[in-house]
Amino acid sequence: MPRSRKGSAPRKGGPRRRGGAQSSAQADSGSSEDEAASEARSTTSDCPSLASASAEDGLGGDAVDEQGQQEDLEEKLKEYVDCLTDKSAKTRQGALESLRLALAARLLPDFLLQRSLTLADALEKCLRKGKGEEQALAAALGGLLCVQLGPGPQSEELFQGLQPLLVSVLTDPTASPSARLHCASALGLGCYVAAADIQDLLSCLTCLEGVFGRPCSAGGSTAPANLHGVFCATLQAWALLLTICPSSHLSHILDRQLPRLHQLLSSETVNLRIAAGETIALLFELARDLEEDLTYADMDALCGALRTLATDSNKHRAKADRRRQRATFRAVLHYVEGGDCEEETVRFGLEALYVDSWARRRVYAAFKDALGSGLHHHLQNNELLRDVFGLGPALVLDAAALKACKVSRFEKHLYNAAACKARTKARSRVRDKRADVL
Repeated sequence: MPRSRKGSAPRKGGPRRRGGAQSSAQADSGSSEDEAASEARSTTSDCPSLASASAEDGLGGDAVDEQGQQEDLEEKLKEYVDCLTDKSAKTRQGALESLRLALAARLLPDFLLQRSLTLADALEKCLRKGKGEEQALAAALGGLLCVQLGPGPQSEELFQGLQPLLVSVLTDPTASPSARLHCASALGLGCYVAAADIQDLLSCLTCLEGVFGRPCSAGGSTAPANLHGVFCATLQAWALLLTICPSSHLSHILDRQLPRLHQLLSSETVNLRIAAGETIALLFELARDLEEDLTYADMDALCGALRTLATDSNKHRAKADRRRQRATFRAVLHYVEGGDCEEETVRFGLEALYVDSWARRRVYAAFKDALGSGLHHHLQNNELLRDVFGLGPALVLDAAALKACKVSRFEKHLYNAAACKARTKARSRVRDKRADVL
């Protein structure tokens, strides 16, 4: 798939290889995902040796014998792979969840390359014959496999096999909302990493448009509440693929989708409103790259809607939702009216990642949703992520250098205590009624 390069320091999701770039990506479905995870973990006892989950397999602990630890982990992963073909649906779900946790936390390309065909066949069967949470877990694991394998023949073959099944589940109105949501995210992430050519990208964009475009035609607020999470994940997957869409295909997409996204700003769900607002900012960023003097026919109405959401104080909304919505739409409004994108700094290890564009923000959020707490490990070691964000080759540090850079727990405690005391004093001076107010 064609990948665009724009300068040495990438703005649109970073440099990409040719051939084949805090939103809350899936907050609406958070409860469903948590239930799936807890159910899967509760059933791991049905699968041999799965009772000891990732907390005990050395995914994040300090190991004395690293090689032995790696061998133990791979032995458990082999058991998980074998359990994917078990007759019990609960056992398959437990294996899928355990593999998902392991792949999110650790980089295991060599292990996966040797079993890519076995895993691909198992995931296809789970998506084709499974139901509900099994399909959701299989889709999530498929996206992680693409991230682990990176661009190349293996991930392309994996995606080619999974794509029709992901599309089938996503577009099936009788499928579980949780399964549809994860299929949308996996379709976007898999296409972003592993799609072979431009036709694969365009077909995925068209499929995703067809899903989130349905509530747009109805005004954005009449869709069933249990599908808002599906529309949110689908919209964010679509926005992710826009960051690598060739400029020759962007113009008509922008003209067609901006009015629809304007309608989604009236959605009853805060996460869908936020996703629509962030996508609007992304569309303006992409359009200004094509045409600096961008004109939009309903600019006044759009800015009015964004300003209303940026100052929303309706008491029937949760305070956390109001705060998150106002912060997001203040940034969106500032950019749409001609300002700059706010920069965010993500520090991991001895390095830092600068998220300074809406495209880069969407790409970072997509990987964060897929990898969770393992994101920093992958930013440090995964060639795909380092290529996407322009971080260069992975840093190689010996044990002495790492120990010298590590701060002891006692030093951290002293630093936090001093910072807390200074912060308390500063706030007390401001809150004191006797303080002079000029």
